[in-house]
Amino acid sequence: MQKTCIIILGPTAVGKTALAIAVAQHFGTNIISADSRQCFRELNIGVAKPSAEDLALVHHYFINSHSIHDHVNAAIFEELSLQWCEDIFRGHDAAVMAGGTGLYIHAFMGGLDAIPAINPGIREEVMALFQQQGVAGLQAAITTEDPLFAASGEMQNPQRLMRALEVKRSTGESILSYRSAQPKNRPFNMLAIGLDVPRSQLYQQIDHRVDEMMRRGLLEEAKALFPFRALNALQTVGYTELFEHLDGSISLPRAVELIKQHTRNYAKRQLTWFRKIPNVHWFSPADITGVIGVCMQQLQKVN
Repeated sequence: MQKTCIIILGPTAVGKTALAIAVAQHFGTNIISADSRQCFRELNIGVAKPSAEDLALVHHYFINSHSIHDHVNAAIFEELSLQWCEDIFRGHDAAVMAGGTGLYIHAFMGGLDAIPAINPGIREEVMALFQQQGVAGLQAAITTEDPLFAASGEMQNPQRLMRALEVKRSTGESILSYRSAQPKNRPFNMLAIGLDVPRSQLYQQIDHRVDEMMRRGLLEEAKALFPFRALNALQTVGYTELFEHLDGSISLPRAVELIKQHTRNYAKRQLTWFRKIPNVHWFSPADITGVIGVCMQQLQKVN
């Protein structure tokens, strides 16, 4: 009997958490988060982490599992998520994965080739470049040093830019050369469920979520994290804009406006990434019955 991992993917704020919990409860199983920021214990409001009530309903792996001082990347996630699947499959026919970090989902579904260790001095050098010159400095360096990556369409994400630059400077090779061209076989089936809503609705949900985050205390959370702003874990939307406000560069209303804008940009990139994944079954997040129906068909087929 072959097991199945149900992978629920989609853009930020679309409703993945609620649907994943409903699916996991239906099948009596657990959830593996595929979010590169919700794993950090110190980040809460700004990463839209599931509530304590949600976490009590279903056991989640990769939530509050690491510190912002830990080094976490897609290769580490690939290794951990396969171990967690093995744990879940000991007692269940299905596992649920839910998240919006495309590279992590790619790593789980098809694998990554190992990237050699990065020289710590180069990592510090790249971080210093970002602190001094911002995203524009990283883009200029990547365009010169790794034109292959510059043509990949990932030139707006500072974390990806820094990672690409440190790999190039450490290995002499583009990070793209380490993305496995031949997907690795997994000892279980995978069913990808994509969630989407009309673009105008998604953008309204994003704006509402940001307003709600601010109401719940995101600024205070950012203030507490401000001393650690140089850490890789904090190079992310929602924090970087508030850090700019806290250092006096922009006003608070402007920071909030930028959080909304950058989150909308991120959601658009997520959808572009996920649309390239083959055989995704797309649903409205409200169609829980339809999603569970497809999952039941898949499980009955393999069992």
